[in-house]
Amino acid sequence: MLTITQELVDSIVAHARADHPDEACGVIAGAAGLDQPTRFIPMINAARSPTFYEFESSDLLKLYRDMDARDEDPVVIYHSHTATQAYPSRTDVSYASEPFAHYVLVSTRETGTENGPYEFRSYRIVDGEITEEEVNIVQAY
Repeated sequence: MLTITQELVDSIVAHARADHPDEACGVIAGAAGLDQPTRFIPMINAARSPTFYEFESSDLLKLYRDMDARDEDPVVIYHSHTATQAYPSRTDVSYASEPFAHYVLVSTRETGTENGPYEFRSYRIVDGEITEEEVNIVQAY
């Protein structure tokens, strides 16, 4: 189960809406070993695509060095789908390389940049196997 604050959910959704019609992507880091997302880190979609996301390799290297220096793990790796449901594509699965991360997808297909309904779902992706998990949204940890 992913336990995440409403503030972080709102940040992910806001990023997804801001980047629509391109996919948004980013990471939420947390203290190593705690499985608690705390630090929101929006990234730039280097692909600038409505159907694909890609972290810029130099930005990703900086991010991992920064997390190492802070003794953090990538607790959540998120991205948006702009025209389809919030379910991992084959490409998403092939890029999933963090076995302990929660892979969050938010779909902005219904409202785009506007306020309104969105899908917010979380998965574990290990060795190509997708397992959806419950999302527990809290006000604070």
